[in-house]
Amino acid sequence: MDELEALRIRDEVLQAMYWMRSEGISEEPSLAELGRCLAMTAECLGDYVERLEQEGYLSAARGGYRLTALGVETGKRSFADEFADLTRPAHGECDESCWCHEDPDEAARCLEERASRAR
Repeated sequence: MDELEALRIRDEVLQAMYWMRSEGISEEPSLAELGRCLAMTAECLGDYVERLEQEGYLSAARGGYRLTALGVETGKRSFADEFADLTRPAHGECDESCWCHEDPDEAARCLEERASRAR
Protein backbone atom coordinates (compact mmCIF):
# COMPACT_ATOMS: atom_id res chain seq x y z
CA MET A 1 0.00 0.00 0.00
CA ASP A 2 1.47 3.34 -1.08
CA GLU A 3 1.71 5.48 2.08
CA LEU A 4 0.97 8.79 0.36
CA GLU A 5 -2.12 7.30 -1.27
CA ALA A 6 -3.16 5.81 2.10
CA LEU A 7 -2.97 9.28 3.69
CA ARG A 8 -5.00 10.80 0.86
CA ILE A 9 -7.67 8.10 1.15
CA ARG A 10 -7.68 8.45 4.96
CA ASP A 11 -8.45 12.17 4.64
CA GLU A 12 -11.17 11.56 2.04
CA VAL A 13 -12.84 8.78 4.03
CA LEU A 14 -12.80 10.73 7.30
CA GLN A 15 -14.02 13.93 5.61
CA ALA A 16 -16.84 12.04 3.88
CA MET A 17 -17.88 10.24 7.06
CA TYR A 18 -17.74 13.47 9.07
CA TRP A 19 -19.89 15.20 6.44
CA MET A 20 -22.37 12.28 6.23
CA ARG A 21 -22.66 12.26 10.02
CA SER A 22 -23.05 16.06 10.27
CA GLU A 23 -25.73 16.15 7.57
CA GLY A 24 -27.68 13.28 9.13
CA ILE A 25 -27.13 11.05 6.09
CA SER A 26 -25.50 8.17 7.94
CA GLU A 27 -23.77 7.61 11.27
CA GLU A 28 -22.61 4.15 10.19
CA PRO A 29 -22.17 4.00 6.40
CA SER A 30 -21.46 0.68 4.74
CA LEU A 31 -18.53 0.33 2.37
CA ALA A 32 -20.98 0.54 -0.54
CA GLU A 33 -22.50 3.82 0.75
CA LEU A 34 -19.09 5.28 1.44
CA GLY A 35 -17.88 4.13 -1.97
CA ARG A 36 -20.78 5.90 -3.70
CA CYS A 37 -19.97 9.08 -1.82
CA LEU A 38 -16.30 8.89 -2.81
CA ALA A 39 -16.79 7.46 -6.32
CA MET A 40 -14.79 4.35 -5.38
CA THR A 41 -15.72 0.70 -5.25
CA ALA A 42 -16.36 -0.96 -1.91
CA GLU A 43 -13.63 -3.46 -2.78
CA CYS A 44 -11.11 -0.66 -3.30
CA LEU A 45 -12.04 0.94 0.03
CA GLY A 46 -11.94 -2.29 2.02
CA ASP A 47 -8.21 -2.39 2.81
CA TYR A 48 -8.09 1.33 3.58
CA VAL A 49 -11.08 1.18 5.92
CA GLU A 50 -9.63 -1.88 7.64
CA ARG A 51 -6.43 0.06 8.23
CA LEU A 52 -8.38 3.07 9.57
CA GLU A 53 -10.09 0.72 11.99
CA GLN A 54 -6.74 -0.69 13.15
CA GLU A 55 -5.37 2.84 13.60
CA GLY A 56 -8.33 3.81 15.80
CA TYR A 57 -10.18 6.20 13.44
CA LEU A 58 -13.16 3.89 12.83
CA SER A 59 -15.00 1.08 14.55
CA ALA A 60 -17.13 -1.61 12.94
CA ALA A 61 -20.87 -1.12 13.54
CA ARG A 62 -23.97 -2.99 12.28
CA GLY A 63 -22.83 -3.61 8.72
CA GLY A 64 -20.94 -0.36 8.45
CA TYR A 65 -18.38 1.79 10.18
CA ARG A 66 -18.63 4.54 12.78
CA LEU A 67 -16.15 7.34 13.47
CA THR A 68 -14.36 7.04 16.80
CA ALA A 69 -13.57 10.18 18.81
CA LEU A 70 -10.20 10.31 17.01
CA GLY A 71 -11.97 9.86 13.67
CA VAL A 72 -14.44 12.67 14.39
CA GLU A 73 -11.68 15.07 15.45
CA THR A 74 -9.45 14.22 12.47
CA GLY A 75 -12.37 14.28 10.02
CA LYS A 76 -13.59 17.63 11.34
CA ARG A 77 -10.16 19.22 11.07
CA SER A 78 -9.52 17.77 7.61
CA PHE A 79 -12.98 18.84 6.41
CA ALA A 80 -12.48 22.37 7.76
CA ASP A 81 -9.05 22.64 6.12
CA GLU A 82 -10.21 21.23 2.79
CA PHE A 83 -13.31 23.40 2.50
CA ALA A 84 -12.12 26.53 4.30
CA ASP A 85 -12.74 28.74 1.26
CA LEU A 86 -16.27 27.40 0.81
CA THR A 87 -17.26 27.55 4.46
CA ARG A 88 -16.16 31.11 5.11
CA PRO A 89 -19.03 33.11 6.45
CA ALA A 90 -21.15 35.00 3.96
CA HIS A 91 -21.81 38.71 4.24
CA GLY A 92 -23.51 39.50 7.52
CA GLU A 93 -22.89 36.13 9.20
CA CYS A 94 -19.75 37.18 11.05
CA ASP A 95 -16.76 39.39 10.42
CA GLU A 96 -12.97 39.15 10.52
CA SER A 97 -12.96 39.61 14.31
CA CYS A 98 -15.23 36.58 14.90
CA TRP A 99 -13.75 33.92 17.17
CA CYS A 100 -14.22 31.36 14.38
CA HIS A 101 -11.21 32.69 12.47
CA GLU A 102 -8.78 31.46 15.12
CA ASP A 103 -8.38 27.92 13.75
CA PRO A 104 -10.18 25.28 11.64
CA ASP A 105 -11.82 23.67 14.69
CA GLU A 106 -13.34 26.98 15.72
CA ALA A 107 -14.50 27.63 12.15
CA ALA A 108 -16.23 24.23 12.07
CA ARG A 109 -17.86 24.90 15.46
CA CYS A 110 -19.07 28.36 14.33
CA LEU A 111 -20.52 26.84 11.15
CA GLU A 112 -22.27 24.11 13.19
CA GLU A 113 -23.73 26.71 15.57
CA ARG A 114 -25.02 28.88 12.73
CA ALA A 115 -26.54 25.83 11.04
CA SER A 116 -28.29 24.71 14.22
CA ARG A 117 -29.74 28.21 14.73
CA ALA A 118 -31.06 28.17 11.15
CA ARG A 119 -33.00 24.93 11.74
